[in-house]
Amino acid sequence: MAADPRARAFDAAAAPYGASRPSYPPDVLDAVEEAMGRPLAGARVADVGAGTGIATRLLRERGADVVAVEPGGPMAARCRETLPDVPVVRGDGNALPLAPCSHDLLTYAQSWQWTDVERSVPEALRVLRPGGVLALWWNTTAFDVPWIRAQHERIAHHCKVPPRPGRLPDDGEAVRLAGLSGLRVVRRQVRWSRAVSLDVHLANITSRSAFLVLDEAANRAFAAEERRLLREAFPTEAVEESYVVDLLMALRP
Repeated sequence: MAADPRARAFDAAAAPYGASRPSYPPDVLDAVEEAMGRPLAGARVADVGAGTGIATRLLRERGADVVAVEPGGPMAARCRETLPDVPVVRGDGNALPLAPCSHDLLTYAQSWQWTDVERSVPEALRVLRPGGVLALWWNTTAFDVPWIRAQHERIAHHCKVPPRPGRLPDDGEAVRLAGLSGLRVVRRQVRWSRAVSLDVHLANITSRSAFLVLDEAANRAFAAEERRLLREAFPTEAVEESYVVDLLMALRP
């Protein structure tokens, strides 16, 4: 799960990551409860690749008996600091430190892409109880918002990566890419937005993995130019970020 150097780069950005990254709307956990056929309250849940505990906190607030599984030391420490009542264990989605048939729900919020699905799918099925749910979700970019699309293209150019397509893959492709073919999968997409300061917005985008492996001076220059451009679009420096949460839920037979 942590072999990709971009994943390990998050360890150096635990504080800004925890302070600036977006959370998730209530509809996401409502959909998870619907797939589970029961409330999260009292359910045994593992939040894998928990990072600083953004999704872990939401699960805990729903009353879940949740453990955070995180491979990175600084991220795990930040999670323990912000959620002192939640157990945090060092672990990897490719080799979960969890007993067989022990959990009702496994969640991977923004973290499934760092796993090897040839290993992580069997591991998830090993840990889940019969009828349990594997829930994967991502805050994806709302490309139909013009300024967000334009910013994404600037970020892609800066990070020397191709811009992403303007639409999400269809259901079949999404299931295939996630390595979930052959399982019963339910998909939901939830649109939402949040208003943040310009400083928080810039901290958010520069805490992404593609930035963290680049030269710091180049990143500072990019952020300075981005601040100039966004001040023209948002004179009050209040930025409305729009997202579409892409949620895949696989049911263990």
